[in-house]
Amino acid sequence: MPQQIAFFFFFGTITTKDTLLELAKFHKGKASYLKGMLLLLPSLMGLKLGLTGSRQAKEKFLHYFFGGMHKQSFEDLCLKFTHKKLESLLRKEAMDKLNWHRQQDHEIVVVSASAKNWVAPFCQLHEWKYITTALEIKNDCITGNLSGENCNGAQKAIRIKEVFDIGLYEKIFAYGDSRGDKEMLALATDAFYRKF
Repeated sequence: MPQQIAFFFFFGTITTKDTLLELAKFHKGKASYLKGMLLLLPSLMGLKLGLTGSRQAKEKFLHYFFGGMHKQSFEDLCLKFTHKKLESLLRKEAMDKLNWHRQQDHEIVVVSASAKNWVAPFCQLHEWKYITTALEIKNDCITGNLSGENCNGAQKAIRIKEVFDIGLYEKIFAYGDSRGDKEMLALATDAFYRKF
């Protein structure tokens, strides 16, 4: 049987909200989360206006909400978030399409700029593969920095080609919803932008 594979972006495609923001809110509570967002407002506005790079803004956010947190405590938080919150953020149309691909016996891969720590537990529940951003760990603690490249934009396509020999697949499906997905969508024989 010819090999077929489906790549799904995470935030905006599978989920309705940004899981990094939701994880921070889950961790800190609404009041502390809002206080943090106010303090980070200059960085977030800089990102919106194109004055701050996405990596820089992301690392500032991670530093503020998770920097210095012990790795195991962070892993426990991410697992708890997966089981208690993530289900409510899932887009029904995406889950229906993911289930269709499973029924067709296609390989399924979630490709995300989000960190492995909370994407992996979710994907493992569904037996999907995943490609994600990694967080830097020093002295068993989250530093707030990324380890390696942010898995967004062109990096999505680069990382996919590092893991998979896409020439082996007769059909490559890709689902995305933002300009950061365009390089990933360009790899597909069947690309879906903001639709399923």
